Amino acid sequence: MTPEELAGTVDGLMDGLRADLVRLAEIPSIAFPGFPDGPVQEAHDLVAELLRDAGVPHVERLDLPDTAPVVYGEIPPPDPGAPTVLLYGHYDVQPPGDEKLWRSPPFEPAPIDGDGHGEGLRARGIADDKSNVIAHIGMLRAYGGRPPVGVKIVVEGQEEYGSAFDGYPPTDPDRFACDAMVIADLGNLRPGTPTLTTGLRGAAEVVVEVRTLDEPRHSGEFGGAAPDALLVLLKALATLHDVHGDVAVEGLRREEWAGTSYTEEEFRSLAGVREGMPLIGSGGLGERLWSGPAITVIGLDAPGVEHAASAVVPYARAKLNLRFHPRQDPVEARGRLVDHLRSLRPFGVPLTVTPGDTGPGYEAETGGPAYRAALTALKEAWGKEAAYVATGGSIPLVNGLAQAAPGAEVLLFGAQDSMCNLHAPNERVLLSELRDTVVAMGAFVREYAAAARGGDGSRA
Repeated sequence: MTPEELAGTVDGLMDGLRADLVRLAEIPSIAFPGFPDGPVQEAHDLVAELLRDAGVPHVERLDLPDTAPVVYGEIPPPDPGAPTVLLYGHYDVQPPGDEKLWRSPPFEPAPIDGDGHGEGLRARGIADDKSNVIAHIGMLRAYGGRPPVGVKIVVEGQEEYGSAFDGYPPTDPDRFACDAMVIADLGNLRPGTPTLTTGLRGAAEVVVEVRTLDEPRHSGEFGGAAPDALLVLLKALATLHDVHGDVAVEGLRREEWAGTSYTEEEFRSLAGVREGMPLIGSGGLGERLWSGPAITVIGLDAPGVEHAASAVVPYARAKLNLRFHPRQDPVEARGRLVDHLRSLRPFGVPLTVTPGDTGPGYEAETGGPAYRAALTALKEAWGKEAAYVATGGSIPLVNGLAQAAPGAEVLLFGAQDSMCNLHAPNERVLLSELRDTVVAMGAFVREYAAAARGGDGSRA
């Protein structure tokens, strides 16, 4: 198809794609403990049905231990010279959180005006990641189920909670063998700005705790000499950052960021930074968010203010989340933080430091034929050159897929945008972003197939 034919075909599909997105978003497919399993199974079955209806001749259910079922599909290459592209998404969603914060029920998709960016839909999971699942289906429909490349489709059902599927692909490499993969679990830096994500920051958790007394003691009688566990912990935590707010733990990799980033105004709005509050850290936002480390105190066990007694605190504990450079080894990065904390003796008191889970980052290779095809496709869809960014979030399966297909190019783009409120109340997707993502995916497989044949039908 020519670019004009592809755009016209996708425009004609949009009513049906919107209707199917609504059907999928109505299902509360939350794969977290304590939530019913039925909706997860229902979402799986609907995705499988939509893929079959889109012309996928082979669709199967992968049942693996300790995870929700995975939808797997295949379309064979149209000829021996055609490359194979793996398409990834997930059909599970985050819990909605406090439903009083939603402007409409989270599993009743509601139309919105898009805050000046065109029409959209609001519902939990409608951007992350059901819009991207529908974008894959839209591309297949645009080609009548016969795209110019071979296709493998992987749609998992427990990405948000964490899944044993992350480590499965390297154990079954033939199933996931491909020349390129499109990981559609993110999207654009801002609406209307086509974006390729080229890096994912790694993550690790560490717990640090202090016990100094057998039990609380009267602060008037004992305070000033009895070691206060909370003061000890706070003094330790204060060493993790310097006076600017930059991470002060030695050995954590930090580099300048050369790609596109948010403006400070955009970031303040997205983060909900209150007026008059400074941003912490120094250097560019891309460096602080993507190519440098971040340490966040995500939990603190200490007496609450409302019911606090006048007593020296005997025990305190904090849970830390570390994000690190995409190319830094996760065990090394976590070890740097653990070693820093274990070296401390605030007021002479040792700390108990327990390493937690780690997740590797990922940095995609750029410059190959799939990457060039993606740049062309994104420009065709949005009418402007693509930006490239990284993200502080993680997609653990990417590393598993990359290990299963070590020669494949990994492309990360999709229908979300940074303003879509993923994981937050009032999550939304813009229909223009969905439409342009379908066009981009359709243009990508066309351009990639042409590149594989040298552009003139001969194998490159």
